[in-house]
Amino acid sequence: MTSCVAEEPIKKIAIFGGTHGNELTGVFLVTHWLKNGAEVHRAGLEVKPFITNPRAVEKCTRYIDCDLNRVFDLENLSKEMSEDLPYEVRRAQEINHLFGPKNSDDAYDVVFDLHNTTSNMGCTLILEDSRNDFLIQMFHYIKTCMAPLPCSVYLIEHPSLKYATTRSIAKYPVGIEVGPQPHGVLRADILDQMRRMLKHALDFIQRFNEGKEFPPCAIDVYKIMEKVDYPRNESGDVAAVIHPNLQRIKTGNHCTLEILCLCLLMEKLFHWVETVPCTQCL
Repeated sequence: MTSCVAEEPIKKIAIFGGTHGNELTGVFLVTHWLKNGAEVHRAGLEVKPFITNPRAVEKCTRYIDCDLNRVFDLENLSKEMSEDLPYEVRRAQEINHLFGPKNSDDAYDVVFDLHNTTSNMGCTLILEDSRNDFLIQMFHYIKTCMAPLPCSVYLIEHPSLKYATTRSIAKYPVGIEVGPQPHGVLRADILDQMRRMLKHALDFIQRFNEGKEFPPCAIDVYKIMEKVDYPRNESGDVAAVIHPNLQRIKTGNHCTLEILCLCLLMEKLFHWVETVPCTQCL
């Protein structure tokens, strides 16, 4: 039985808050850590808190021109810089210059991107690659440390649905999303939960760098299957809401279908529970 370890020590870590300017937990925490970073300091690590979308934060709105969390594709990142570009595309290029370049050896090792949701998802870790053994181990460690408080894992890997997230510039991108919390509101309990999740993540990295070997593991994830838009009228406006009886449907003890209203683009996201093992431990 072998342990799952990455090849190189983790050195550079960024903590992003304000990718969506009205999701205030990350904004509050990053602003606090910029003033006093003792809480996120770890020996041997460069940890950089960073406000990703300052204009949206100032206006307390999701974004200014377009969603910053959807424009980190190579096409947008390679466009010639111009004032005619949407603000978030220009900002993405700046962030890529500071923390990337994306897909390069010089990119930051880990980016934690802090988000809130109005959906009652509780503590959620967002995984972009089911073959990323290092993050599977990290997520397992966080889930164990957070227990008995549930901590779900949401896998956004899909053959045709591509997100081009802000954190995707890193070698190990980590989304942290905690809810429910209304936009433009700060809840103390949600803040405490996100703070604990990040603490455990940094502790894991420190232990990994110190040479600790972690035993084989597997995690259950919620996996996106498809996107289905709401019914709309002739003007294109949403003409329906999800019925309360469909918000959570359980079938048996081990198979759970959840309809999570993430309030991103008024989408319904269907998830089946799936177990993702650490492939090096098979």
